[in-house]
Amino acid sequence: MSPSRSRGGGAHVDQLALRLIEYVSSQNNPIGWGVLSASAFLEYVFPPFPGDTVTLFGAFLITSRGWSFVAVFGAVLLGSAAGAMADFAVGTWLRRREATHPARHPKARAQIDRLVARFKRHGEVFIVINRFLPGVRALFFVAAGMADLRPRRVLLWSLVSAALWNLLLIAVGSSVGANFDRLRAFFAAYAKIVWIALGAIAAIWLVRVVVRRITAR
Repeated sequence: MSPSRSRGGGAHVDQLALRLIEYVSSQNNPIGWGVLSASAFLEYVFPPFPGDTVTLFGAFLITSRGWSFVAVFGAVLLGSAAGAMADFAVGTWLRRREATHPARHPKARAQIDRLVARFKRHGEVFIVINRFLPGVRALFFVAAGMADLRPRRVLLWSLVSAALWNLLLIAVGSSVGANFDRLRAFFAAYAKIVWIALGAIAAIWLVRVVVRRITAR
């Protein structure tokens, strides 16, 4: 039984990811590495795609099936960087479009200006932590493009972020061993904690905005 089929076939994993996992498990060659790379890329340009699950399986293959660390690590790193820069290109396009077709609504214009200013000050920090935040990674690079950050710096820090994340996956995979479901459950719990933390931050921000408006009135 393959790891992807235990526990009733992994009910919480997207069927496409399951099929890719089953396919990749028998492809310890450039084709399998290419699928891992494409999964990492799609996760950035199409966030609903469960690329993390496939990437996680790549870490599992290194520790339990003896796949090449360099090949898997390099493939996922390349896919992540390509996806990040695709998002960055979208942000650059939005910035140029905004320059020729500025937002007519004053509030929308002010929000865009605040976002750009924030990323100009702390953009590199946001990019480094992007890989550790599930579901919202693409937005960081779109914002970086809108803030006109330097492409080389964006690429450099996106590689650093992806490298740290993938090393974490491999390290946890080594400690867990050959139980893919256990490894997946660990990172599912991690994702929930991150979403709860992001929700709490958003709630605090919203309360501050409401309080400021009430005080201003």
